Amino acid sequence: MTLLKLTLSAILALALSGGAADATPSAQGHWSWPLSPKPSVLRTFDPPDKPWMSGHRGVDLGPAPDGGQVTSPADGVVTFAGVVVDRPVLTIDHGDGLRSSFEPLTSELKPGDAVRKGQGLGTVEPGHCGGVTCLHWGVRRGEDYVNPLDLVQDVRPSVLLPLE
Repeated sequence: MTLLKLTLSAILALALSGGAADATPSAQGHWSWPLSPKPSVLRTFDPPDKPWMSGHRGVDLGPAPDGGQVTSPADGVVTFAGVVVDRPVLTIDHGDGLRSSFEPLTSELKPGDAVRKGQGLGTVEPGHCGGVTCLHWGVRRGEDYVNPLDLVQDVRPSVLLPLE
């Protein structure tokens, strides 16, 4: 019986440490929501099967009031601040291969500026979600898009422990 308890304890410790799988980025738990209070998710992450196919490479959060303040979900350095197609975009390199982008976001920040978790980045502009003002938040690990919600929500499975 002791061997069974030790085995179960080891499995539980591995699962709780996140070492059982690499489905969620390692930054989970160190990031915060970029809008406050916790926003609703208007459109979920739906990555394409192939990089050139259509899909949704991030999440749309909101509704946010016009001029809603966006904060940095983690420490990092601004790598891009400008217009892409017709929307203002801000990109932050958070280290560990993770980069997040926010649009449409008006910001005074410029490439090279350091940002801290919770620091104001700028304001959400209308235009992305039709009649509702929302923030599109995308995150990449290297060249791969990841679900930003995995960075701010605990998605580990529930683990039942023995009573004895």
